Amino acid sequence: MSIDKRCPKQLGRHAPDLWPVWLVAPIALVLVSALAYGLYQGADALLTAENTGKEPVKVPDIIKTTVTVLPLAGAVLAGLYAYRKQLLDEGASHRADATQLADRYTTAAEQLGHGQPAVRLAGVYAMARLADDWPEQRQVCIDVLCAYLRMPYEPDPLRREP
Repeated sequence: MSIDKRCPKQLGRHAPDLWPVWLVAPIALVLVSALAYGLYQGADALLTAENTGKEPVKVPDIIKTTVTVLPLAGAVLAGLYAYRKQLLDEGASHRADATQLADRYTTAAEQLGHGQPAVRLAGVYAMARLADDWPEQRQVCIDVLCAYLRMPYEPDPLRREP
């Protein structure tokens, strides 16, 4: 039986790899500050180069140009925040799916050990369906079914055949 190559094995880790906020926040602050300073200097150089022979460029004009361009950095940071939030939501969704599948596994295993044959048969079908739905634990489900089939069968001595 081949394992589906599209679904990587998670090995129990369902949280995305995120850098800590205490590391990212200062780096982002330094980058935004450097960008603002670079924009200020670039705007000053550009406006001064275009203004040869005329009156000097006023500082408020340079600041106005810098403040006009600076929201681009904010948009990039907002995009990074949205991407990080999406990764966290996907991790939470994967954990919820894993919890639901684990509950189904517990229910199917309990049905396999039930006293009534019809409930045990339903447990076999439930475990087989779970193996189809849970690629990461498919082999565990198959192992449980094989172990169930290898269990010794002792018919009820008090039951009479008609």
